[in-house]
Amino acid sequence: MDKLVSIITPTYNCAEFIGRTIDSVLLQTYKNWEMIIVDDRSKDNTREIVEEYMKKDPRIKYHLLSENAGAAVARTTAMKLAQGSYMGYLDSDDIWMPEKLERQIKWMSENRYAFSCTAYEQIDEEDNLRGKTIKTVKKTDYNRLLLDCPVGNSTVMYDVEKMGKFEVPNIRKRNDDALWLQMLKKEKYIWGMQDVLMQYRIRRNSISSNKMAVIKYHWILYRDIEHLNVFRSAFHIFWWCLIKAIGLK
Repeated sequence: MDKLVSIITPTYNCAEFIGRTIDSVLLQTYKNWEMIIVDDRSKDNTREIVEEYMKKDPRIKYHLLSENAGAAVARTTAMKLAQGSYMGYLDSDDIWMPEKLERQIKWMSENRYAFSCTAYEQIDEEDNLRGKTIKTVKKTDYNRLLLDCPVGNSTVMYDVEKMGKFEVPNIRKRNDDALWLQMLKKEKYIWGMQDVLMQYRIRRNSISSNKMAVIKYHWILYRDIEHLNVFRSAFHIFWWCLIKAIGLK
């Protein structure tokens, strides 16, 4: 029997998109999965939408946090509830290609990789392709991830049996990068699969589109979470700004 995959999906006020995200999971050719949706006290009708899906498929599970605590707490909660041999990460506005799980697990198994990501493409709020594909690098280690994270959050999958479970560092933004850095202290590389297996949604007025806010959270990640010195932290901030300025990413 195929190994169970736990799909980790934190959500907050994502009623507009979460149905499309769940649909992309239901369309997976790999069938042995559980989708753990942890709601950070949404104020819209996210809960009602998810509950309708739960009536149709028991593999979809919903957990409501007791208070609004942020995406890091939501992710950690989902990871603690997970029962799978693999964990895959899927944000509540992104979309997986139908063969995502099947192809990525097969690739990891054949190559004995414990930790992997894939290439992905960008879409807008109406699901239109933006004409931009983000390639991944062959392998990413701790220092490469610090320099400029080449990993799409909703493409990541890892082998729980080989690596165990982790807790997401509690920062509002870049907590996904903080988690990958933590995991790379245990597993040397995130291996990159070149197939495009995810669609990443670009949303107006998101935190990730606010460059000054992202710089702030990069600084918190480098200084408070990874405890880099001031000069190294400043170097990584400068490098990230340079890449954004010349449009490499």
